[in-house]
Amino acid sequence: MKMAYIMFDQMTTMDFAGFYEVVAWMGVLGKKENLSWDFCSNKEEITDDRGMKIKIQYVYPDLSSYDLVFIPGGMSTRKLRFDSEFISWIQTSRDVEYKVSVCTGSLLLGAAGFLTGRKATTNPSAYHLLSPYCSEVIKRRIVRDGNIFMGGGAGASIDTGLFFVESVTDESFVKQVQEKIDYPFYREGNLSSFYEK
Repeated sequence: MKMAYIMFDQMTTMDFAGFYEVVAWMGVLGKKENLSWDFCSNKEEITDDRGMKIKIQYVYPDLSSYDLVFIPGGMSTRKLRFDSEFISWIQTSRDVEYKVSVCTGSLLLGAAGFLTGRKATTNPSAYHLLSPYCSEVIKRRIVRDGNIFMGGGAGASIDTGLFFVESVTDESFVKQVQEKIDYPFYREGNLSSFYEK
């Protein structure tokens, strides 16, 4: 599984970090062969919303070669959704099997046209911004519609990662990951507690 982590100026790193930590365990523990990831952006270095600078490996790569594209949120998504060059780039992931967002990253999925006719969620402060892009905003911490996974606020990043891992592996494996990161709050085996289409 080859993953692209989309990064951009003023993103919220916590949105990304929880998912990144959790999903990486599929490779560390040998559950998924050839698990890899790239950090991708529209520039060679970005600065997150707390001032941390992050070097980027790939600038505007063709996203169609990935199996998963992950998009974090941040206040800048509110403007970035109207950046035609950036959104056109995100649209190169149209045929990618899995798309994942946390917080207002779903606004970018929506702006790219990926949420048309789908149920979706985002940070509670942005429900009204997400509404035009989807069939219905579901006010839950995690929403899955097909192979699109969305988490709410930044604190949902770990849970979104665990939900994704359990969805593509099994209950016993996600329990192993929880133990590795000492995270007892996710309820494995209870996928139906989140919205799924």
